[in-house]
Amino acid sequence: MKTKLVKDLMVPLSEYATVSEDATLSDAVAALKRSHADFDQEKFRHRAILIIDADQHVVGKVNMHAILKALEPKYDDMFSDTGPMHMGFTRKYQKAIFESMKLWQDPMDQICQKAAQIKVKTFMATPKESQMIEPDAPLGQAIHQLVLGHHQSLLVTKDDHVVGVLRLTDAVEVVCDAIIACAL
Repeated sequence: MKTKLVKDLMVPLSEYATVSEDATLSDAVAALKRSHADFDQEKFRHRAILIIDADQHVVGKVNMHAILKALEPKYDDMFSDTGPMHMGFTRKYQKAIFESMKLWQDPMDQICQKAAQIKVKTFMATPKESQMIEPDAPLGQAIHQLVLGHHQSLLVTKDDHVVGVLRLTDAVEVVCDAIIACAL
């Protein structure tokens, strides 16, 4: 793992889906879909949108869970500041919560209207230090950080500015390729 560096695998910021912090959820979803069309089809699709401020600095991130959660405000009643409460819940209990809270009851066209009104800055996740890594860090260090933090990606920073994204899928692909190469 010491031979590969984060910068060898990261997706440059210029190739990542971004929107301004004043963008709506609809804008963010459109940017994500555009990135799927524009991105190299031999690679994995992006699963998040980076939020940038007026100075073009990354100030947040919106992932797929955040998109769905933003559309159903009742989830706010189910989540604490420390995270989701899903640990150990049976499917039966989860279904009971779904039914008692009347989640996802609005017709799909109303959900689309909500998406046009919700600003990403109201639900974006602000990056934490544990979600950042330097471009010259070895891949092994990045994998360690991804595993310990259960992160889907790390923001690659240089001089306190995000220059790219290291995605879990890309790190796992390198590991899987090494496993296959060993088997041969």
